[in-house]
Amino acid sequence: MTRSRHPVLCFAGVVLAFLAIGCARRPSVTQAAAPPPTGGPVAVAPAPTPAPPPAPAAAEPTPPPAPVETARPAPREFVPERQLPDIFFDFDKSAIRPDAARALQASAEWLNANRSRSLIIEGHCDERGTEAYNLALGDRRATATRDFLVAHGVPTARMSLVSYGKERPQCSEHTEECWGLNRRAHFVVQAQ
Repeated sequence: MTRSRHPVLCFAGVVLAFLAIGCARRPSVTQAAAPPPTGGPVAVAPAPTPAPPPAPAAAEPTPPPAPVETARPAPREFVPERQLPDIFFDFDKSAIRPDAARALQASAEWLNANRSRSLIIEGHCDERGTEAYNLALGDRRATATRDFLVAHGVPTARMSLVSYGKERPQCSEHTEECWGLNRRAHFVVQAQ
């Protein structure tokens, strides 16, 4: 019976030894208190005042930069073109659907045949979602549409993008059919 108690006693002894020795401790740091002042009050010298910065050398004033002319077209100069039909998107998506790809292929062919016409691609959404979310989604839809046209030979320089989010619905009913009409990319081309 002593044999079976021997490992238990050894284990208990080891545990007690660890408890007696303890873990390595972090040295405690105490701050020494400053000795009390002796003698009379000590006057504290005021902080020196910084020297004033040197005066800048007299230089010719530089004129403000000239306003930069932007190449962004004015939408009022653009009109719809029946050869460029709207394409439609699934709910909360910006991927080009197969039916939209067929319509975009025909649009790319028309745009390549009419190289003098500039294009604005408008991204639209249905009424569901926040204004900020729908503006971003409309931008992704317009971008996906532009990327498809670029892949089919239409130069990027001819296209501008705008997202209207849910601001310009084509249909105002609260039905899935109506919402489907509002999830679109719309095209307007520069009037001739």
